[in-house]
Amino acid sequence: METIYQKVREQKRISPDEFLRLYHNASLPELGSLAHGIRMAKHPESVVTFVVDRNINYTNICTCQCRFCAFYAKEGDEKGYVLSRDAFAQKIEETLELGGTQILLQGGMNPALDMAWYEELLLWITENFSIHVHGFSPPEIAWLAEANGLPLNETITRLHDAGLKSIPGGGAEILVDSVRQRVSPNKCGTEAWLEVMRQAHLLGMRSTATMMFGHVETPDEMAEHLLRIRDLQDETGGFTAFIPWTFQPTHTKLEAQGLSSDAYLRVLALSRIFLGNVENIQASWVTQGEKVAQVALFFGANDMGSTMIEENVVAAAGVDHMLPKEELVRVVKGAGFAPVQRDCFYNPIKDVA
Repeated sequence: METIYQKVREQKRISPDEFLRLYHNASLPELGSLAHGIRMAKHPESVVTFVVDRNINYTNICTCQCRFCAFYAKEGDEKGYVLSRDAFAQKIEETLELGGTQILLQGGMNPALDMAWYEELLLWITENFSIHVHGFSPPEIAWLAEANGLPLNETITRLHDAGLKSIPGGGAEILVDSVRQRVSPNKCGTEAWLEVMRQAHLLGMRSTATMMFGHVETPDEMAEHLLRIRDLQDETGGFTAFIPWTFQPTHTKLEAQGLSSDAYLRVLALSRIFLGNVENIQASWVTQGEKVAQVALFFGANDMGSTMIEENVVAAAGVDHMLPKEELVRVVKGAGFAPVQRDCFYNPIKDVA
């Protein structure tokens, strides 16, 4: 173990087997210390960044019907919707009024929405609002390409030309197909998820990567997930950040209990240790709450993600941690760091300390 600890202190790359040895044998304080050391070496200025944005779920109608999701509606359900342009305008205008710089567009695989609908929406947003569009997770893009009979790279190019500027890392869950078949059998597989990101990066677009854990995966499968992210980052350098977050079981069809805060912090720290080629690690205050998020800033995280003026998907699973900008600034200061508002590419916008 001491040999592995020394490799980490020297910021040398660890193997999946060494990840597992740390996962099973290292103490939580030791992992936190190692991860924080790497975080401070990469970001020595003791700054914690965040972005002011809004999650806009343009539709909740989805044919995937993932077992962990409490948000989707089936075709024909009374609660199913597609946002109108008026609703979009209201949400974007409010975001801008609150100092927001971007919107995150995510929705379901809605058969009623074709490629033209997505292009027209993006063009309309671009022409009417000065705001960064961060949107459409890899499963949405892979489904859109297949549903419209288009090559993947053409689909991404057309979305980019219409106004899509970056891609969120949602829909990754665990990048192991045996796990994906159990939790989201109708969603794109591991290779398709990675290929969407690869093609986007080759176009010069940037994206984030995520991992939803605490359901049916094993530590070995988490290590495999992280390895796939690290390998693609070696290839393209297109990931701006990694966001590990815990499965929220309430109101879902997945029989799993979720994880403790200690387990979350263990995986967060190991993510920072393993992903030496990803500069930024986000704390998941949305699923963990502000106190654990503060602790996460000493377990490898250097970013608090979004203020999330609006969030619906995690909230549908019974989690209602919400922090407006002023509260997020207070939380960061309370942990002893200087809060800095950033853009989607981690460029600082202004010091809000």
